[in-house]
Amino acid sequence: MTTPLLLSSAALDPVGPAARGPVISAFLIFTGLCLLWVLTLASQDERPEGLYTADRSLSPVFNGFALAGEYITVVALFATSGAIALFGYDGLASAVDSVLALGVLLLLARKIRDSGHYTLGGLFSLRASGRGPRTAAGVVTLVITMPLLIVQLRAAGISVALLIGMSSDTAQVACTVLMGCLVAFFAAVADLRGTGFIQVVKVPVTLVTLAVVTLLALEKFSWSPGGLLDAAVEQSMAPDGYLSRGLWAHTTGLGPLNTISDHIVVVLGMAMMPHLVLRIAASRTGWGARRATSIAVGLTGAFYVLLITTGFAAAAVVGGERIGAVDANGQAAPILLASGVLGHGSTARVVLITTVACVAFLAVLTAVTSLTFAAAVSLTRDVFARTRRPLSDAGELWALRAGVAALCVGGVALSAALHRYPVEFLVTFSLGVAATCVFPALVYSFFWPGFDHRGLVWSVYGGLTLCVVLTFFSPTVSGTTYALWPDAAFDWYPFHTTGLISVPAAFLLGWLGSRKPTDTRGIRVHAERELS
Repeated sequence: MTTPLLLSSAALDPVGPAARGPVISAFLIFTGLCLLWVLTLASQDERPEGLYTADRSLSPVFNGFALAGEYITVVALFATSGAIALFGYDGLASAVDSVLALGVLLLLARKIRDSGHYTLGGLFSLRASGRGPRTAAGVVTLVITMPLLIVQLRAAGISVALLIGMSSDTAQVACTVLMGCLVAFFAAVADLRGTGFIQVVKVPVTLVTLAVVTLLALEKFSWSPGGLLDAAVEQSMAPDGYLSRGLWAHTTGLGPLNTISDHIVVVLGMAMMPHLVLRIAASRTGWGARRATSIAVGLTGAFYVLLITTGFAAAAVVGGERIGAVDANGQAAPILLASGVLGHGSTARVVLITTVACVAFLAVLTAVTSLTFAAAVSLTRDVFARTRRPLSDAGELWALRAGVAALCVGGVALSAALHRYPVEFLVTFSLGVAATCVFPALVYSFFWPGFDHRGLVWSVYGGLTLCVVLTFFSPTVSGTTYALWPDAAFDWYPFHTTGLISVPAAFLLGWLGSRKPTDTRGIRVHAERELS
């Protein structure tokens, strides 16, 4: 099965044969240096708490930069800028939602840190005792993490294949596996403090790189932002609708309710990722957590402003038709822009393309490591350590490393197996699960004393079931040209995402479950003790 959402086998070569050798050599040197740096950052601490939360010793500034780095993923870097370059307003709206998500996290940051817990299982257990809430948290964490791993690794493989000028399916799969192995090596020795250092470095490097690319693009239009935007509209594939809603095929004809559902999923889902909860919990105090989130809001806002400008610059300099010829989702836009703003044959062009490739590698390295590390911590603390035979510190660390390895191997295998399928919908599915299963549960746990074990189970499992069922019967799976199975037609659910139905339903199920007659005296005493 072939799909227009992947790089074409006849893709354009943005690097060129003359520059490819120096670019690949510099990229490999940078990769080797990163891996050496990883080894120097590897923690020798044999205490689980030291690995998981860095003993909650991270300063607000350090954690703020690291938290901003969590939002700079390869999907954001390539897919968001590409969506803006090809689809204009629709891509811009998704970028704005990503910044708003940090506003939601800002509201809950102090509560998360003051709770004393750093996994979803711990937070779910604030008003519900027993293994059930922690098991539910482990299930939700896995369902959120695995789809994101698949998409991140796949995007990384496509980007590297484009960089080396080999866009065949075999080359893309090979690059995906190679990137997955490199990231797995990093994740196997990582801890929260070590990944934080990489995140802190990634933020200024990314911001400076995007700023340079943007300024070089502006120079081509006599330093006129208006001239650049006009050129972006003219060079787009649909000038009349470029700055209006509905150009993106995923939103065409689905109406305003679909747009509301998309906003709900992105804003709430991106705020409720397990690795963000772990990062917030590593702050020294509740005030420090809120301060770190405030810093992250500013840095992430700057990143998305530059990313939006990069998307429009790519449309203006490269042209929508050429970007779409390489990748129907526009994921090649940053590399094509870096290739197009400077003349062929110049050393500066080689340096710029290499820098963009290195930023992409850092984004993959940190994003996948953060996802797998947080998921492994959750499984270790919420599932493996809750058995009848508690794990020793050494056993817990072994379980953590084994969990990281298993997640990476599973992610690479699934990413390679699903390479020829349009799996971009897995991103919105993961965000939908986070928005549906995590956000209502945390709101109830923090602010409603009557929330209990039954309400939590109903909310989490009921919301998860709705997400799976509604996604399966949505236009992302069948009935549309961009669907997983475009030739089938069982898309009776009319929206692209589940948030409009699943999030209110999860709140309702949590309320109904907690309202049923039950003996909650012991559970409420437990909750008061946890929250005190």
